[in-house]
This record gives sequence, structure tokens and C-alpha cells, in this order.
Amino acid sequence: MTKNVTTNKDYVPRDISWMYFNRRILQEAERKDIPLLERLSFLGIYSNNLDEFFRVRVALLNRIAECNDKETRDERHEAIQTLKIINKLNAHYAKEYEQAIRQVEDDLRQEHICMVNDTELDDEQRKYIQQYYYQKLDGFIAPVWFSAVKDLSTAPDDSIYLAVKMRKKSDKTHPEYAMLQLPVNLVGRFVQLPDKDGNAYIMYIDDVVRCALPLIFAGLNYSVFEAYAFKFTKDAEMEIDNDLRTGLMQKISKGVKSRKKGQALRVIYDASMPRDVLKRVLGKLNIDKLDTILAAGRYQNHRDLMSFPDCGRKDLKYPKWTPVLKQELMGEGSLLAAVRQRDRYIHVPYHDFASYIRLLQEAAVHKEVKSIETTLYRLARESKVVKALINAAQNGKQVTVVIELLARFDEASNINWSKKMQEVGINVIFGVEGLKVHSKITHIGMRKGADICVVSTGNFHEGNARCYTDYMLMTANRNIVRDVAQVFDFIKQPYLPAKYKELLVSPNEMRNRFVKLINDEIKNHNTGKPAYIRIKINHITDPVMVKKLYEASANGVKIDLVVRGNCSLVTGIAGKSDNIRIVGIIDRYLEHARIFQFCAAGEDKMFIGSADWMPRNLNSRIEVVTPVYDPAIKDDLKRVIDYALRDNQQGRVVDGTGRNLPWHTGDETAPFRSQEALYEHYRDMEAEEAAQ
Repeated sequence: MTKNVTTNKDYVPRDISWMYFNRRILQEAERKDIPLLERLSFLGIYSNNLDEFFRVRVALLNRIAECNDKETRDERHEAIQTLKIINKLNAHYAKEYEQAIRQVEDDLRQEHICMVNDTELDDEQRKYIQQYYYQKLDGFIAPVWFSAVKDLSTAPDDSIYLAVKMRKKSDKTHPEYAMLQLPVNLVGRFVQLPDKDGNAYIMYIDDVVRCALPLIFAGLNYSVFEAYAFKFTKDAEMEIDNDLRTGLMQKISKGVKSRKKGQALRVIYDASMPRDVLKRVLGKLNIDKLDTILAAGRYQNHRDLMSFPDCGRKDLKYPKWTPVLKQELMGEGSLLAAVRQRDRYIHVPYHDFASYIRLLQEAAVHKEVKSIETTLYRLARESKVVKALINAAQNGKQVTVVIELLARFDEASNINWSKKMQEVGINVIFGVEGLKVHSKITHIGMRKGADICVVSTGNFHEGNARCYTDYMLMTANRNIVRDVAQVFDFIKQPYLPAKYKELLVSPNEMRNRFVKLINDEIKNHNTGKPAYIRIKINHITDPVMVKKLYEASANGVKIDLVVRGNCSLVTGIAGKSDNIRIVGIIDRYLEHARIFQFCAAGEDKMFIGSADWMPRNLNSRIEVVTPVYDPAIKDDLKRVIDYALRDNQQGRVVDGTGRNLPWHTGDETAPFRSQEALYEHYRDMEAEEAAQ
């Protein structure tokens, strides 16, 4: 008998859980046992994540909060309450962040890497900075008088600005005010001065410009300068033109441009900025909400810490892990034939993404290949994937590419690649109206014999494959291949009915299939059969799936979850979620693979795919999850989950409180780090293979 499980305090809103997740990244930066330059990188990741969060999620909440019609009253109230919590958490975490920055800088100094500002230079260093200005900066800095600025709505929000107050030495009552944009995208954020006395010296470009202010404003007779950094975050939701006469590519192009006019949502400024300067900054941003104005430290846009110079100190970074080349997928033999022989897989970045590139390159020239279809969500700047597809088209293959123009912040790049592919005759499909194509699938059609397909948990993107953990199944399984082909048919003709024998596909039947799998575990447990659920996923926020997991837990099913990001579940509720454990792992790679394991009375049904358990993934995106049948691959997927649940070094408890306590496994005397253990396993396995 299924128990009724309802409560009002068992669901963490998506955006609150995201704040908890981002704090886990900050906590990594605070750890003394993490290599020092990696701690700097985590500080940069935290800052970058927060910027995007405000540009997208907080922007949406603000729009909802400003709605006054009766139909959205409940949503408006919820958005207002969520914004209050976000702003409270943000203010608290900002203090923690500033403390972490200071601590890391102190630790850098202990390692003879010294951050110096414009007030700490000796004569020799000042001379170097002056030369640097003339050689690198002169002509890239364009100050604008505040009196000439109408507003900053069209100014880019991915930049840092200096508000400059200047006056003549003899006149203290008539200062002038100007602002300038730091040319970080042209010269970088950091300048490394010549080493001295065994120390490396690093300056923010902000301070280099402060030193150069007399040169920038030369001839105006100002002798006293003050400069204060500020940045702002704008609403990044594009205003998509709904005029059906406008082509989708034109709509997206227009929408990308509209971001320049987004409303400012958040301002961060140097806490030492005088009131008269701050008043001018806020006036040009047309912002007056005190809870979106945050006083902070001297430097903004800490995301640049991800590219902090290593000063030749490789010992302060993680040891390099060279991606493993799988012997079975390399060499002179046909990879198409190898996949037809049995299912193959790669797990990037532990394995080299080159195996997938090689599959495409072989298909591009193989005379028996007649067609290639693939979905592309994000693309590398110099994409080998696209080059292989272009090569296939040049060789007369029928190439179809479904490219998602709405991949946030990659729209412009995707548009450019689309045009290049169309020029060589590739059939480019821009998704489905109203449904974002998020599935990661490739279909290779053969003139004779079995077709093959690829189903991945992540993008076919060389850059992502170096830092995202993703799983990729290559198979000639007839039913799976046929289903993948049908997904492409659905994308081409979305109003035709589609039935899938093997794949779980949203928005069709994925949710119902997952619910059935959970129901089967409840039934098995209640009839005395083995039952458990183990899932590795990025986000769980869908209310239906959250409720279903609570129901399974309340009925005694043991549930282990590995959740990287947003998680709306609250663990430890007696009689409801006390059979649920959740661990979140932050490490050198971004955990991204979605793996689903259901006991199935001892049969262990395994699945991988592109879908998280969020309303958008299950309701309004085309997502694909495939079953995995090969015993060796199933064992490897189990190993991935096993290792994550054993991780007492990088694991944090996800319980809905935001405390992010260290994950305990019961054997804390034996340190275990899942990513390191996986890399060593794959490396050793290939070494054994090569030795045979």
C-alpha cells in the first residue's frame, strides 16, 4: 500500500538551491588542501556563475515580481519571497567571498607571488608600468565624461568600469567626473611585472590604469585622481520577435543584440567609493533598489581569476591528467566496424574526445556511409565536429544538423557556424518551434548492413570535453538506432505521432517512463524483492519527480543521489525522505553525466542521457535517454556512481539546508576522491590492454 506523502516544507525552490550549490564552489576556494592556484580558479568560477545567475534567473524573478495582474498573484508573491532570500544569501556569501580573496592573496604572498597595487610600486616598477601603458594600453582606453553619458543601458555588462574623480591641486570644490571601461578583453586582467628579490609581482589591470590616469588625461591640468571600480549585471533574457514573418535566425540575431539594452539588475561597487561618485553611477544605471546594490572590495569581475598567471608554479596547480586513448577505438581498424561488433563508450574527459571525432571523420569518407544526422547544442570556436560534417557533405553524404540557436550565450557562435554549414549544402534545422533541442544524438546511415548511433550525456564540443564529465554510448543496437532515427524524424516533422521502443524521449513519454520505473521499485520492495534507486544527475527540481522520490523513500526504497547543482529535495524528513542520501561533488572536472540505475529486482536497469529532472527538460525540451545493455558498460556506469558515493574528499552533503557539510562514508581513515580514482582506473585499464 502506497503511503500518502504531503508537506509544505519539503521543497527547496530551484534558485535557492542554486545559491547553495554555488556556495559549495566557494567552499572549495577556502580549503587549504586544494592547490593554491586552483583555489583562485574556484573563486573565479564562483563569480562567473553568480553573474550569469543574476543575468538570467534573477532577471526572470524580477519580471515576475513586477507583474500586477490577478492571474499571476501567487507567482508574484513566491518570486518576491525568493528574491528576498537570494539577496540575503548573496550579501552573506559576499562577505565570505571577500574574506576568501584576502586569505588566498595572503597565501600567495607566502609562496612569493605578490599582488601589488598602484600605491605599492617602487620607481623601477612605475617606469615599467608607464612603458606598458604606451606599448599595450594607449588607444584602447576611451574615457567619457559623466555629464555626456545619457544612460548605461547599452553598455556591456561583462566589463569592469572605473569611475574617476579628478581635480586640480589648487581647487578642491570643483571636481570633474569621468568613467572608462577597462580593456580586459584586449590585454587581459593581470600584468606580470619583472621578478624581483625572488618574488613574482602581479597587478590588476585596474591598478595599471590608475597609475596611468595622468597620461590618459594629459593636457587637462588635473593633478589629483581617484578611481573606483564598479560593474553591473543586466537582464539577459532576449526579447524574441514574435512576428512569424521573420525567420528564426533573424529573430535570434535580433534577440542577441537586444541584450545590450537589458535593464540593470545588480550593481557592485568599491565600498570606498565616495557618495558623490556613487550617485552619478547609479543615476546613469537608473537603478534605485537598495537590495540590488552591493558594496564590495576594490576589484570586481573576479571571474578573471580563472586565467590568473601561474608564474611558472606548476606545483600550485593540479597535476595534469592526460586524457586516456582507448585502444579499442584507435589504430588503423574501422571504428564503424568496431561499433557494429559491440557497443562502445567513452567517458570524457578521462577518455579522449578524439574517438568521437574519429568516428565522424571515418563516416565522412567511408563509401558505405550515405547519411549523417546529429544535434549540436554548443560548438567549439574551431570545431572539429563541424569540420568533419562539412567534409562529409563535400563527399556527397546527406548531412543533417539540428542546431539549437537558443543555447544561451552561444547563439551568435551557433548562427555563424550554421551559415558555414549551409554554404556547403548541409541541411541545417533550427530546432522545433516551442521546444529547445537539448538531446545529444548522432545517427550514421549505411548503404549496407546495420546503421549506428551515438547517445551522449553532453555536447559534442571539444572544449567541454576537456572539463565536463560526460558519457557517450556508441551502438548498433537495432531498436535504439531506429528510435534515434525517429527522433530526427520528429524534429523534422514535430506534429507527426512518434512511438519509441527503447528510448525515453521528452516531451513525449520520458516523465511517465521514469515514474513507472520508480513505481516498479516501490512494488518490488513491498513484495520483498530487491529494490533501490541510484541516480547521478545535474539538477532535480521537477515537483512531480521530487514527490515520486519521496513516495519511494516513504515506502522503504533506498535512494542514493549524486546531484551537482539545483536540488529541491530535503533529506531526513521522518517517514518521508529518511531513505534518501544526496551527495554533491565539486572537483577539477564539472560533473555533468546523467546516469540512472534502477534495481529492477536484481536486473539493474541502466540508462544515460541528456535530461535532468527539471520541468523544462521533461516538458518543453527534446531530450533523449537511452538504456544501456552491454554488461561491461553497465558495470562501468555502476562504478561511476559507486565512486561518487565513496568520495569523502570532494563530496558534500546536499540536504536542503545549504550547510554543505562534508560527505562521510564511514571510513574516513581511507581518503577517496572519485575523479582521481576514475582517472587511475581508466589509465590502468588501458595500460593493461596495451600490455596484452
